[in-house]
Amino acid sequence: MSEASELTLTQVAARAGVSPATVRRWVERGLVPGYDGRWTPSAAAYVRVVARLRARGHTLEQIKHASDSGQLAAGPIENLLSGSGGRYTLKEVARATGLEVVLIERILTAMGLGMLTVEPMSEEDMEMMRYVAAMLDAGLPSVAFLQLARVYGQALAQIADAEVRLIHLYVHEPLMREGTPSVEVAEEMEGLARELIPFVIPLMRYVHNRFLAHFVEQDLIGHMEADLGAEVLEEGRLRVAIAFADLAGYTRLTVERGDEAAVSTVERFMDAVAQTLPSDARVIKMLGDEVMVIGSDPAALTAWAVGLQAGIAAGEPPPRIGIHYGEALYRDGDYYGREVNQAARVVARAGGGEVLVTRSVVEMAAGVGGLEFNRIGEVRLKGFSEPTELFTASAVKE
Repeated sequence: MSEASELTLTQVAARAGVSPATVRRWVERGLVPGYDGRWTPSAAAYVRVVARLRARGHTLEQIKHASDSGQLAAGPIENLLSGSGGRYTLKEVARATGLEVVLIERILTAMGLGMLTVEPMSEEDMEMMRYVAAMLDAGLPSVAFLQLARVYGQALAQIADAEVRLIHLYVHEPLMREGTPSVEVAEEMEGLARELIPFVIPLMRYVHNRFLAHFVEQDLIGHMEADLGAEVLEEGRLRVAIAFADLAGYTRLTVERGDEAAVSTVERFMDAVAQTLPSDARVIKMLGDEVMVIGSDPAALTAWAVGLQAGIAAGEPPPRIGIHYGEALYRDGDYYGREVNQAARVVARAGGGEVLVTRSVVEMAAGVGGLEFNRIGEVRLKGFSEPTELFTASAVKE
């Protein structure tokens, strides 16, 4: 650790939002692992952890017990906690990168890193803003980059959260339950981190590149189809097939079988969805037992839904699926608007094991081999003043 990386007691206290006297008291109580008389970034990170625990109402005795029992063991992960020391103001970063201060603030906020707008920024932060400036100089509109930044932030926050929580649940907690001494817990965590961390970035790069190639191909097909159909949409809008699917009777299932069994059922359902989707479709989001799927081909999405219903094993709760086709507003990696809301209302009218579609889907999918549609009639969907014509979709009976 270089001398330049050391901090003063006043700086450490300010970053934690407490007084220097409070930090001294915590050190005397042995609450700051890694402090050896020098205020390194990693030691300062532990002070912030203690400060947050205190703010949540935990006593010093509870924090000390947690530290002694290994619950605060972090091994080399303390390097991630500490980050690199900040030295630049927003104005200095703006001057060095050519980006406006307001734009930098908007980018950091979009990424979920708004705290950096009020803290000194590091060399790493400066480098990232230079990358951002290069992307914008290359021709990427700022409105598109801000949406991309928001998607990156949300996706990577979910990834990082899962990494930490899964390691905690399946490695850290079992060691503590076994009564493993805190020193050994720290050593185990250190070894695991040393082995795993080098593989995280290559793994994410691999997955990203595979998906990037897939969606570039889908985009080329979409461009060609749009040219053939002379279709012109408003900026930011896409014509898509929208499907919502959920499990009928899921609430009753949680009561009858318990949370663990119900969650396992949902996991099997989600796996079945992911494994059977057509190549042009993808899961946009999941909420409990409900999944939202977007595709470009309504016929293919309908055939998928009918096939999914047929493949549900006996004894499993049957899904109900609603599909609509129309224009949606694409924003921040998600889809919004009236047509999306309509698809969500359609699934609410479906019964277990049923696929309901709207007239727009039938017009695009009629005549596709293996599918047949039976008109139910016009119904009033919640939130819509005009009636919607609904059909059941099923496999052609031989």
